[in-house]
Amino acid sequence: MSRPGLEQLKKETYFSAMDYWLLVPVLIISLIGLSVLNRVLSDGFGDKYPMNFYKQSGAVLVGLLIALLLCLVEVPTLKLAGWFVYGSSLLLLVVVLVDGSSKVELWGADSWLELPLIGSFQPSELTKIGLAMTSAFLFEAMQNRRLKYWQGALLLAALYLAPLLLIMKQPDFGTAMVIVFMFLCMLFVWGLRWRYVLLGGAGMILAILLAWFFYFDDFQKNRIITFLYPGSDPSASYNLIQSKLAIASGGLIGSSRDTPVHVPVKEADFIYTAVSEHMGLIGTTALLILIFFFLVRCLYVASRVLPQRPAASLMVVGLTSALAFHFIENLGMCVGLMPITGIPLPFV
Repeated sequence: MSRPGLEQLKKETYFSAMDYWLLVPVLIISLIGLSVLNRVLSDGFGDKYPMNFYKQSGAVLVGLLIALLLCLVEVPTLKLAGWFVYGSSLLLLVVVLVDGSSKVELWGADSWLELPLIGSFQPSELTKIGLAMTSAFLFEAMQNRRLKYWQGALLLAALYLAPLLLIMKQPDFGTAMVIVFMFLCMLFVWGLRWRYVLLGGAGMILAILLAWFFYFDDFQKNRIITFLYPGSDPSASYNLIQSKLAIASGGLIGSSRDTPVHVPVKEADFIYTAVSEHMGLIGTTALLILIFFFLVRCLYVASRVLPQRPAASLMVVGLTSALAFHFIENLGMCVGLMPITGIPLPFV
């Protein structure tokens, strides 16, 4: 069968427009996360139980509602929404840096706002969404010659540099890396040649080296040193050591121990260790399969709509690449394959 044309896509009904192959794995992953979070919080990790569990459940429901509403939104509306999200996130990033406005200091970064009902909120998460949406339409305008390349390049540079500078000021190098990775992936899919992508990768390496000497705080350097030389400082490696112990204790089908292994921030950044501990190898394997299927399906959707809606396709690529970075970094840091950062595990 041939791919559906633009007119056919426009005539799709509300429910047929939804990709259930995307929705189902996200729901299953979220339910796994809620189940494990309930176990972790009831074991005494974290605080404000059961309030944190209710907040996570509410976030899942809100996310599902937004996904349903997006099926009704046309691409021009997404364009306006993208600029609104981007502008709002930029304003909130400025608020974070104002003395007394940021209420939560965690992991050495001042990146959170304390909001009524919502609680701790990180504005840079909105920035990723806003950047993916707005830059996708700029790429499309350049492709259709509505913007000259030099004009588009200047706009993209301003679009990304403004939030990146604010995020680095916090400092939150992990989120900055996610944004740069997302931008490079969108550039590559848009049609940039390999040599320019590799040049951008080399630029990232140079930026990391410069950041090491002129930007990183001691705690950030210690994380990287601990990653490269795990036995160099047992106290600095405590999180990683405890994470590996928790993962190993899960065995094949999960641990039945009355006293779980203590892992700092087990209810948040190290939630994957709790999945391994309570669901074992079988549970974590199922989780990894669901994550892989979800990412592949996202890329399939992006390729399917590319001929008719390049901006929508690039938007999907940008958000998928950001999620992929989150998955790889978070899972990797829990087992010692990546440096420990504050990047969370999506949907879990």
